[in-house]
Amino acid sequence: MARPDHPLELLAPARNADFGIEAIKHGADAVYIGGPAFGARYGAGNDVSEIERLSRFAHRYRARVFVALNTILRDDELEHARRLTWQIHEAGADALIIQDMGLLEMDLPPIQLHASTQTDNRSLEKVRFLEDAGFSQVVLARELSLNDIINISSQTTVALEYFVHGALCVAYSGQCYISHAHSGRSANRGECSQACRLPYTLVDDKGRTITENQHLLSMKDNNQTDNILALARAGVSSFKIEGRLKDLSYVKNITAHYRTLLDELIAENPEFTRASSGKSAFTFRPQPDKTFNRGYTDYFANDRQDDIGAFDSPAFVGEPIGEVGEIGSGWFTVVADQAIHNGDGVCFYDARGEVLGLRINRAEGNRLFPAEMPVELTAGTTLSAIAIRNSSGRWSRNPPNAG
Repeated sequence: MARPDHPLELLAPARNADFGIEAIKHGADAVYIGGPAFGARYGAGNDVSEIERLSRFAHRYRARVFVALNTILRDDELEHARRLTWQIHEAGADALIIQDMGLLEMDLPPIQLHASTQTDNRSLEKVRFLEDAGFSQVVLARELSLNDIINISSQTTVALEYFVHGALCVAYSGQCYISHAHSGRSANRGECSQACRLPYTLVDDKGRTITENQHLLSMKDNNQTDNILALARAGVSSFKIEGRLKDLSYVKNITAHYRTLLDELIAENPEFTRASSGKSAFTFRPQPDKTFNRGYTDYFANDRQDDIGAFDSPAFVGEPIGEVGEIGSGWFTVVADQAIHNGDGVCFYDARGEVLGLRINRAEGNRLFPAEMPVELTAGTTLSAIAIRNSSGRWSRNPPNAG
């Protein structure tokens, strides 16, 4: 059921303070960021001074800052974690996102606690437990349907947070042990090796190969663009974008996209309000297809469905733009839907099904001279755009390694 007494909050990722500031400028009502330790994203840590700088900026617009402290802790880390919670509170952060329930037994500062999606929040009973334990916000499991959310929302009062965009895990969050089993690196310690993005060969019980060199555990990316109003009416009050390791163009583009959707929703449904102050304006048209994605799915929001896997590639392969025609010495021609310029990036699947990228060094009409001519390129190959400039000279897609 809808909770009109709860403003709708757009929650964006922040790899660092600068990313968080840009997210707020592009419409985020709140941002989440990692601190110096225990943040469940190796390589996305920040000094407490950076959290303080981000908090000062955010609070000018009544935006909030959440700090991820959501790994499973060892006994010898508990005191370090306790001291860190106080430092984060004193820096001005508004909430801690946690997984380890041992923190509840400690001397914590007067700061809001949010239950991380790593605590596997997929049942009414679990959400009720977290509400009774004192959590002010619960990050729901990505696997829940709209009906599941309605069931939880109608019988609890805690604020409900839901992922609306970004990468999906092949397992329930907090319940995947593939990385630890393969490499000793625990996802619950922020060290996921992303084994689900690797290629595998599937063999049946008689040793026959069913499929070879496919990314059989790789999921498409989450995109709830078409379900925003339904989610709000179901009881979601915080709309979360995944991606603390994504690049700045992703943060700007995706935050602006959902800001636009929420502003339209609020304008047409006066029972909902924005969670922070001010209005956001952009110098570009937000387009989710233009930044890193593995293809999109709304996953299980409208109940379980097929075609949720990104089996061909775990990388960003862009949008098809044309086919390769003639191939010469150091050049090839292309029949494309749009002009290709010097410095543009394109990619294609080779005969083994692997994605290869190439940078166009020089374009002479439809004859293209890549920086390095790939031997795998053949006539008739479909090319996809990774980084193509528009007529004004601005990039409309990310470079090949973005995301």
